[in-house]
This record gives sequence, structure tokens and C-alpha cells, in this order.
Amino acid sequence: MRNLSLQELDAAARLVHGVVPPTPQYRWPLLAERLGHEVWVKHENHTPLGAFKVRGGITYFDELRRNHPEVRGVIVATRGNHGQSIAFAARRNRMNVVIVVPHGNSVEKNASMRALGAELIEHGHDFQAALEHSHALAAERQLHVVPPWHPALVRGVASYGLELFRAAPGLDVVYVPIGLGSGICGMMAARDALGEKAKIVGVVASAAPAVALSFAQKKLIERDCTTRIADGMACRTPDPDALEWMHRGVERIVEVTDDEIEAAMRALFSDTHNVAEGAGAASVAAAMQERDRNQGKRVAVVLTGGNVDRDVFVRVLGAGQSLTAENMLTADSRG
Repeated sequence: MRNLSLQELDAAARLVHGVVPPTPQYRWPLLAERLGHEVWVKHENHTPLGAFKVRGGITYFDELRRNHPEVRGVIVATRGNHGQSIAFAARRNRMNVVIVVPHGNSVEKNASMRALGAELIEHGHDFQAALEHSHALAAERQLHVVPPWHPALVRGVASYGLELFRAAPGLDVVYVPIGLGSGICGMMAARDALGEKAKIVGVVASAAPAVALSFAQKKLIERDCTTRIADGMACRTPDPDALEWMHRGVERIVEVTDDEIEAAMRALFSDTHNVAEGAGAASVAAAMQERDRNQGKRVAVVLTGGNVDRDVFVRVLGAGQSLTAENMLTADSRG
């Protein structure tokens, strides 16, 4: 597979920015103090859908309209953010959309996809089961299947990489969470097109290790997912094309535990007052894990999304409380 040119990526970015404004990248003093080095946060939780995926849906549907004008309906499997992106783009293009999610999926992401006009179907125990069911339904209903990874998605997602590297050139390390891989491939494409030298480090949940194992062993490896918090990284079967792209330019992949992810969610809220979903905070979890390794370096982390259900976020924040309400009142009374 060839590299994407800067001309191609800039054209895709113009298309994306006609719908989604560029998101900010900030240096938060408290987070830098926590990590002990310069750190930029790319705030993809600030897009209209609360996640980076919206970018890819815009470019995918542009290509679909040009190459397959006969398509009137699409189907996609998702854990939420990809589905929101496709529902958003389908509505803009006046297409019907069917979305398949596994049972037990995020209640609030499901509600968002329905609000965007999607027909939502629950099937299977994980994303892979939902994906397989979506292919069966596509044949039955004559719907176009939008895959979880595709070069047209990557071109759109790469716009966030262009924004980051142009705002903060000369970065040494960029941590990017990995689900199926469009986010990290987009970051890699932007880096290469701009001639930047940053090492791109992928992040996965240790309770969803299939991508990390496949990357390390250079072959497709399936593993069940047991993560309680990082549904956006709950990949049982990696995409072989995405893996091929990653092998061309990803430095390495770090595994973070669910406890580390939840600690990163709390750190982001305390230090920046931003809400991060589990997958979104995984990059910060990796930076916290590798704090000593990065001393003296210029680091960026991608907060890929903030779409966490309220009850889940309440639990995560509550788990980090060091004082009970009663103890806090006692402490306050002592001045």
C-alpha cells in the first residue's frame, strides 16, 4: 500500500473542515506536572460527536457518493463512535443506515445513534459477532457495508494529525489508542506526509490484546476481550490491512490495564476538567506508565473521545476518591 500524499491529505482535511472545525491541542500545566515533561493533548472529545471518528465518515461518504451513486442504504457494526460517524454522514447524504451493536453496548452511544436517524440492532456478545451479523444483514437487505477500517476513513481521520503536527511541530512521541486502527494509521499518514519524525506509539487495553499480539508476532491473532472500561478498543479480530499499515510506521504498542485507564480518566478530569471515555484516556494511561522513559521529550496524547455513559463515569470518579464525604466535612471544620 502506498503512502498518502500531503496533497491528498490536505484535500481530505478541507472536506472535513467544511463540516467539523479543527479541534484544539492544549498543554495543561497540571498534566505536565503529573508527567514531568511537556505534553500536548489533542482534544478529539471536542468534535460535534465527541470523538475523532466523525472525520472518517465524511471522507468515506464522499468517496462512496462519487464511486457508487446507486447506493441508497448502508450498514455498519460498531461499539459506538464509528456508528455515530456513519449515521451522521449518512444523514447528510440522505441515506438510510442500519447499525449493529453487541448486547450490553453503551446506552448513551446507542441513544445518540438512534437520534442521528439510525436503525439500531443488537446482536452478539462482542464487536466481532456484531460485525459478522452486519454482513449477513447486508446481503439480505442489499445494503452497502461500511467497514471498520478503510483508506477513505484513514484520509479523513488524518486531518487531526495534520492539525496536531502543524500546531506542535517537532514532537518526539505521540500516543494513539487503537481499536481497529484508523486513528493510528491517520496519525502515521499525517506525520509521514509532513516529514515529521515523531515516534507513533499505539495503545491497547491489556484486557483486549489482539492487536498488540498481532503486531508483535506479525500475524493475525484473535483474542477475546474482557475490558470493563475500554469498549472502543475491544477488538477480538484485528484488521489485516490495518496491521499492514501499522507495520510500516508504528514504533511499538503499549498495553495498559483497566485500572490504569480509569486512573487516567480521573487524571484528565482533575488536571484538565475534560471527560474521557476509556479508550480516549488510554493514551494518557500509557504516558503515565512510561513517565520516566519520556523525561526531556515533547510528547502528545490523543484524547480520542469523551463518550462515556454517566453511570460509568460516576463509578470511575468515585473509585478515585481519597476522602469520604464525612471525612471531607471533618477536614473542612478543622480549617
